[in-house]
Amino acid sequence: MAYWNPRIETMPIAELKALQLKNLKALVRRLYDHSPFYRQRMEQKGVTPDDIRSLEDAAKLPFMYKKDLRDYYPDKLFVVPKRDIVRYHASSGTTGKATIVGYTRNDIETWSESLARSLTSIGLGADDVVQVANTYGLFTGGLGFHYAAEKIGAAVVPASTGNTERQIQLIQDLGVTAMAATPSYMMYVGEVAEKMGVSIKNDTKLRVGLLGAEPWSDRMRDRIQEWLGVKGINCYGASELSGPLFSECADQQGIHFWSDLTMLEILHPETHEPVGPGEKGEMVITMLTKEAFPLIRYRIGDISVIHEERCSCGRTHPRISRITGRVDDMLIIRGINVFPSQVEYSLLTNPELGNEFQIVIDRKGALDDMLVRVELKPDAFTDNINQLNALRERVESKLKNLLNVGVEIELVEPGSLPRFEGKAKRVLDRRVY
Repeated sequence: MAYWNPRIETMPIAELKALQLKNLKALVRRLYDHSPFYRQRMEQKGVTPDDIRSLEDAAKLPFMYKKDLRDYYPDKLFVVPKRDIVRYHASSGTTGKATIVGYTRNDIETWSESLARSLTSIGLGADDVVQVANTYGLFTGGLGFHYAAEKIGAAVVPASTGNTERQIQLIQDLGVTAMAATPSYMMYVGEVAEKMGVSIKNDTKLRVGLLGAEPWSDRMRDRIQEWLGVKGINCYGASELSGPLFSECADQQGIHFWSDLTMLEILHPETHEPVGPGEKGEMVITMLTKEAFPLIRYRIGDISVIHEERCSCGRTHPRISRITGRVDDMLIIRGINVFPSQVEYSLLTNPELGNEFQIVIDRKGALDDMLVRVELKPDAFTDNINQLNALRERVESKLKNLLNVGVEIELVEPGSLPRFEGKAKRVLDRRVY
């Protein structure tokens, strides 16, 4: 098993927690002394840096919300002089005003260090060719994987998004062994390759997918592995945190969160109390070492489970299970909480169905109505109405049993639903409130 930073990655848990507490205390003191925003929030909570004596005392600190990032746009939350900023990134702003994140040179180095540990834990190194099919520019995905891959000595193909036939040609011609992309785009690459007469599994060296930026299920991971021969590695990050930062290791037992760089809490979304072991909750993240744009107890909204025990790879840092959705992405259908990833998981248990689906929500009278359009696989597409009706009823029954809410299924032709080069847009909510 290879390590990028073996001393830190395998540090005994007691020492790791001591280092985490040291970094937390330093962060709280720095922000109390230099950030008007955080000092005001701490004073409102009646807490000072002297009150932080243990990791449990972090619960005394105020939360930070995405709304804060927008309200203090563009740089009022920065805590270093402007001359120390060497790069800016920004969110897309599709759900409101864009958020701006600034980086010092140390921030860029820490970002690369975090992801270099992750890539090494997967088994990537100087012998690999990594094609980055994430967007370059203000979005953090492209440059995040680019810098980390170069740091571990791999060759980088900065393909960015789009021009899928060209992407496939590069995969073949350059002997690409790993590809960074969204899971939905990885599936789309497989579709286009087949139309070109290329088998990703048999005609290329591509064996690792660095996949993230959207919720996806174990079923999609298995389908990517079986169909494309690509090991789908779950990666995690967000623009506010510094883009892609963490991933599963090769053992795929959860996403490793580096405790020297972050502190992770899993809380009940409403009571804000820690959930029990193995229980799902909302992730709350503190970035311990960021200089330009620190975050204390940031309610990112992702839903997951934390695992504190040592991973079989030997790393001692905590891990999280696959993200099942975001609080903001959760759909409430007739009083029932529904996540798109649950729908995807159930659909992919049916071998007749393809990879693409769309959830359409309408309100008919006082009741919500949920329609799921899903593509058939080419070999399952038929004019036999009885056969299609039987399949539709079976898929509807599975979804109803999983979601506890009635769902209508519409089986559509292969290739008829929209494809996306970035994050897939799975939900069309047409309800008027």
